[in-house]
Amino acid sequence: MAAFFINILRLLKILYKGIKKDSEFRFLFIFIVLLLTGATLFYKQTEHWSVLDALYFSVMTMATVGYGDLVPVTALGKIFTMVYTFLAIGTFVAFTAKIVTIMFYNKRKHRDKTNHKSTFK
Repeated sequence: MAAFFINILRLLKILYKGIKKDSEFRFLFIFIVLLLTGATLFYKQTEHWSVLDALYFSVMTMATVGYGDLVPVTALGKIFTMVYTFLAIGTFVAFTAKIVTIMFYNKRKHRDKTNHKSTFK
């Protein structure tokens, strides 16, 4: 259980540093928030889902999970979902790749700093 909270803290640290220091990360983060907000509002209005159900469906679609427990039934909802899926999955993959890049960069920076200190003892 402790490992879970440690990893959550690491993720929050990466999000904070990414938003603060990296313009590409900031753009991807804002775009994901806009995609999720827009899709949630769309599904709430068009499919008459609760905000929680609409957000849940938007996130599951973005993350390519697709449990199938919620599905759009209107033609407009189905068309929107097809377009949203391409935009959301691409953005989610790019955002995830950016997080991994920052994580590896931080790990390498920490390792180099540690190796540099140990060579001068």
